[in-house]
Amino acid sequence: MTEWKPISLSELYDQIQKTETDLNGELWNFWQLIKTDPTKWTEKNYGDEGGGFWVVAVCGTKIIWYNDIEDGFNISDYKTYGQIEGYYCNQDELSWAVTRLFDLIKFGGEIIGQAGPPQNLT
Repeated sequence: MTEWKPISLSELYDQIQKTETDLNGELWNFWQLIKTDPTKWTEKNYGDEGGGFWVVAVCGTKIIWYNDIEDGFNISDYKTYGQIEGYYCNQDELSWAVTRLFDLIKFGGEIIGQAGPPQNLT
């Protein structure tokens, strides 16, 4: 069994650049407004081992962040800058998360399709 290692900043940038080549139109414009330099934010339940999770976009009280335990992008709320409020384990591509957040703003409602934290099977 291989030991888990957090994603490196260069690997994360590779994923971001791949997504940026795929985005166009309204989604490209939206991404340009919300993207930020990747920054490690804390998450109280699962984020300690890797020194936090990389946040790549901020929009109001929502963030897009990379869960390198599950290898996917997620959308969560935050109340305090630098602290992720909800842990999710989606394995989404960045473009999917950008689209979901854009649709939330455009059409209203709630984020759907959030995979929650691990559950005990006992």
